[in-house]
Amino acid sequence: MHVLVTGGLGFLGRAVARDLLATGHRVTVMSRGRGDRTPPQDVAIVTGDIRDRPRVAQIVKEGGYDGVVHLAALTSGRDSFADPLGYFDVNTAGTLNLLMALDAARTTSDPVALVFTSTNIVYGSQHHGALSEDLPPHPESPYAASKIAAEHMVAAYAATGAIGAVTVRPFNIAGAVDGVTDTDRARIIPNVFRATSGQLDHVTLNGDGSAVRDFVHVADVAAAIRKGLTACTPGICPTINLGSGVGTSMAAVVATAEQITGHPVTVHRQPPKPEPPTLIADITRAQALLGWAPTRSNLSDILADAWKAWANS
Repeated sequence: MHVLVTGGLGFLGRAVARDLLATGHRVTVMSRGRGDRTPPQDVAIVTGDIRDRPRVAQIVKEGGYDGVVHLAALTSGRDSFADPLGYFDVNTAGTLNLLMALDAARTTSDPVALVFTSTNIVYGSQHHGALSEDLPPHPESPYAASKIAAEHMVAAYAATGAIGAVTVRPFNIAGAVDGVTDTDRARIIPNVFRATSGQLDHVTLNGDGSAVRDFVHVADVAAAIRKGLTACTPGICPTINLGSGVGTSMAAVVATAEQITGHPVTVHRQPPKPEPPTLIADITRAQALLGWAPTRSNLSDILADAWKAWANS
């Protein structure tokens, strides 16, 4: 299968590209520019901005792709409040541009398979425990709202039979692939590593750090996305959670990181916030529809892989 990966030079995109290559697929990555990011070997690069409808149409038409993994997005809930239009422009209108391009390039051959990557953030903070895909979304930021709008577009277009699609909602992606790990300053694991390496003087936890979240290895998410491509059926678009299915407290992340790195972490505690005590993924549907289960998503493996990449970067 020849697969186009939009946003394929990012943390998840690189892992997806490498997983597809390793399983015999041909991969082309669409990115606005390389910067200092080196693409995996044997990956073709096309330059394009998801907001540029004519350019996206040209890339899709010329590529003749069998599958598309759509990752290109803005992903900060906090930043989206300051730039809501920018988030809808990239995440919602950008997805529309891609669907329009796929529609314009339709042929009489098999419909294209599309995996759209959304986010667990769409569930909001009104639920707790194990979250199933049947729960009503409750977007609480422009970022989440832009992703829900894009989900609806993908599902509506898939319902026409023009494509087969799967929407995935990853939970907290971490770990590393090919020496590349997450560096997002809004996330706990990168901040713990900054504290162990002296870039921060402390890590901040809410209350006693007992809030439980679901961390999933980036390699496991990449494998699920690849399986999603082969599971696409024209006319339908299931929504599938991707997580470990196991909860980890924020305090456990810090303690395990100290063990992995061999460095102590100074913790400053803030007053508890009104947040869900537990948010984990119900991955029953992923297991049933994709034949997928996480194999590298225990906390020790996630942190060991991430720390090795962090220390070598």
